[in-house]
Amino acid sequence: MRVLAAVSAAALLGLAACGDANVSNSPGDVVAGESTTCEYPPAGNPAKTVDPPPTSGVPTTGEVTATISLTAGDVTVTMDRAKAPCTVNSFVSLAEQGYFDDTACHRLTDYGIFVLQCGDPSATGRGGPGYTYADELDAIKDLRREAYPTGTVAMANAGPDTNGSQFFLVYADSQLDPDYTVFGTMDQAGIDVVGGIAAQGVDAGDGISPIAEAKITSVALG
Repeated sequence: MRVLAAVSAAALLGLAACGDANVSNSPGDVVAGESTTCEYPPAGNPAKTVDPPPTSGVPTTGEVTATISLTAGDVTVTMDRAKAPCTVNSFVSLAEQGYFDDTACHRLTDYGIFVLQCGDPSATGRGGPGYTYADELDAIKDLRREAYPTGTVAMANAGPDTNGSQFFLVYADSQLDPDYTVFGTMDQAGIDVVGGIAAQGVDAGDGISPIAEAKITSVALG
């Protein structure tokens, strides 16, 4: 696919392991010697006005929890800073600025791959935050093809190093080339929420949008 513009129903779309099960830092906490620098170069007009994330002192250890409140229920995501520090940094920044609030998850696939795609305030599949950043694929870079298991949360993109704000929630095991940065996992209750949306099918009119309402009302960190 290129999931950013479209999650292709043809053949496209591992679990992010916990960085340190004993460390759970709040957003913004930085442990001395355990940080990195990220780059977020400008790219196009933002779908919703936000500031770019901080680029220095980005934590590389611990976890961040985000509760994505959908109209259908809450999806709790545990994000792993060790596996994808720049991705988690961006997601946290966008969530803190309310970027995801009152936005529709615009694309559902229920054949071949099983994902709900969110994170575009324009709901067109082309919207982003006005910046991009590099893929973080170290965990899967040696694989030609990788299963993205149930519960995976990963970034959508339009090609290498074009990450922005769009992400996808995997509600059933899906086979995809390992080109999409995995940065978190959903809890079982969240998987059930997304699965319930998917169970109502895809709109026959456009073959893309979910029939069920799939709107993010807010994203809370903590």
